[in-house]
Amino acid sequence: MHYGTGYHKNSNESSGMKLIARIVFWITGWKASGGMPEGIKKAVLIAIPHTSNWDLLYARAAFYLMDIPVKFTIKKEVMVGPLGWLIKGLGGISIDRKRLPGKRKLTYTESMIQMLKDADELVVMVTPEGTRKHAPKWKSGFYHIALGADVPIMVGFLDYKNKVAGIGPCLYPNGEMNAQIEELMAFGRTVEGKYPSQGIR
Repeated sequence: MHYGTGYHKNSNESSGMKLIARIVFWITGWKASGGMPEGIKKAVLIAIPHTSNWDLLYARAAFYLMDIPVKFTIKKEVMVGPLGWLIKGLGGISIDRKRLPGKRKLTYTESMIQMLKDADELVVMVTPEGTRKHAPKWKSGFYHIALGADVPIMVGFLDYKNKVAGIGPCLYPNGEMNAQIEELMAFGRTVEGKYPSQGIR
């Protein structure tokens, strides 16, 4: 496991959104720490701990400031009209669960794996807890996606106690899922969510 300290410049990021992000952090007193690990172009990014709706605001602002081209998935039916344009502008990408020739539809995990394999550069954000309440056990979909697509798992964190948003460990899945998820959770216990009692224990 190693930590990201470099910055990955993405020329497609909106300078206007970055300015808004700077203003948000200046007003609220937050700061960004770390950046995209050198040499990594594709990854699954887990955002932890997730205890509040405010998490999206601070996480999205931090990723703009760190030039990390984070995307999040949403049903393609939602990506239409003005709402779809707004969601896309914030980093939303639609999931199309294609039907295999003569077979079933791809699962969400299979669709994500294929999307990462097909992309040249893609960082997809997932909340492994799956809820804002305390989750004693994480959902494992993010791990299977990273393993299947042969990409690393990055940790994006929000530390409300110190008002720091950043990038923590970067771990390459090796099939030892339970042990590696525990390693990621151990880091999560070192940062404090907005509602600590609902965070990682």
